[in-house]
Amino acid sequence: MTLSTTPPRTRRILHRGEHRIDTQIDTGDGWRDLDESTGGSGVSVIPSAFSTDFEIARYDALGLSDGATVLPVCPPSFRDFMLFEQHAVDAARGLTKRFMPSGYRIAKLYEAVTRRTFPPFRPHSLWYSQPIYYMSNALTIVPSGVPIAAPPYTRALDFELELGVVLGEPLRDATVEQAAAAIAAVVVVNDFSARDVQLPEMRSGFGPQRSKHFITSMSATAVAGPAVVDRLDSLTATVTINGNTVSRTGTHGMRYSMAEAIAHVSRGEQLYPGELLCSGTLPGGSGMELGRWLEPGDDLRLEIDGIGVIEHRVET
Repeated sequence: MTLSTTPPRTRRILHRGEHRIDTQIDTGDGWRDLDESTGGSGVSVIPSAFSTDFEIARYDALGLSDGATVLPVCPPSFRDFMLFEQHAVDAARGLTKRFMPSGYRIAKLYEAVTRRTFPPFRPHSLWYSQPIYYMSNALTIVPSGVPIAAPPYTRALDFELELGVVLGEPLRDATVEQAAAAIAAVVVVNDFSARDVQLPEMRSGFGPQRSKHFITSMSATAVAGPAVVDRLDSLTATVTINGNTVSRTGTHGMRYSMAEAIAHVSRGEQLYPGELLCSGTLPGGSGMELGRWLEPGDDLRLEIDGIGVIEHRVET
């Protein structure tokens, strides 16, 4: 669904000359600096795990200019779930079609005859009993707008449209209700992937490594968690490439809610403010599902309505 009212949003602006990063808020009447007068807006100030020097050095390495909009939150960790069964199935089909064409023909015949999903395309049995996730590299998250180039070791660069939430308070052994209350900010996340590298890494038994860790991106704005936490499973989204909408999707159909996933992670494990947890790819939110792989010169736009937008130019 599209949000009927504009929820409070935040963004952060780089001021290199003054060596600072300012946080701004928009409650529907334009952007202004976040200060004591904005109390009661529903926006939580998430304490940074990194020094200003460290953050500015990251943005310098990206070539961001003075006045640039940077990450709305700079997370110290990044957990990525797989909450959508349809994505898992369709992504497995797409991966097999491109990299294992003979196996794909067998799977296609099986599905045509039985009218059932080819069993290897379904998630692992553990997925049906608990939320599963992997830890990615929080230090390679970049803001929307940064030009993207595939790493030299892949010929299959892909995007993944995801919903991300950021914790605003510490959690341990949390109930689902406590986990939901701890969601301070909601963002759009794009988990770039090197699909040809991912396949052998997954077969290693250790999960994704260089196929995922090289870069991830985040929307330029974050929405206040309390304003949208009750509708995280009913948002609409689109994927647009070169001005053409190639997918209309949304967050409906999660096996587990974001709050359930957070509560699961917190069992016996301490979580801290600023940590980022993502839904995994929305159904139809990756090129592997759509048969549309990223190429140099592409302009990619990923949007979750009412939450935010990610845009990138793919370079050589």
